[in-house]
Amino acid sequence: MLRRVITLAMGGILLTATPAGGQNAETPYWATIDVTEANMRVGPSAEYKIDWVYKRKGLPVKVLRVREGWRLVEDPDGDKGWIAARLLSRTRGGFVTGDGLAEMHESERAGSAVKWKLQPGVVGALGACADNWCEFSVGKRSGFVEQNRLWGAGEP
Repeated sequence: MLRRVITLAMGGILLTATPAGGQNAETPYWATIDVTEANMRVGPSAEYKIDWVYKRKGLPVKVLRVREGWRLVEDPDGDKGWIAARLLSRTRGGFVTGDGLAEMHESERAGSAVKWKLQPGVVGALGACADNWCEFSVGKRSGFVEQNRLWGAGEP
């Protein structure tokens, strides 16, 4: 009897367990690089050659596929490759795109005061987005940036 109870309990644990690292996450979704250095590989294993080395913690990436501890990602330049899931975070981030400086406003409207101007390529933490404006923080500076200037905002 005790053996049957243990077997049933173990079966229940196996049925309710979820794979580590969000294996069941629907793709695509946004993530950020969570380490100071991350290798992008040409395939989903450490055995594959390194195609690119990222040295920008917080860089947003779009996760396109999930495979046993690896994520096929696309970066802001459109490059695609595999990164180990443990090197990524589900924290939202943004990457300033476009030509010229992007304005960071005091509030989410075009007529509000400009607090800072951001160079293309600046990486920051992305907050909520509404009506084409997103909360955006770079270090201790925060404000609102037009959504069309931020890669990592909107639907992946």
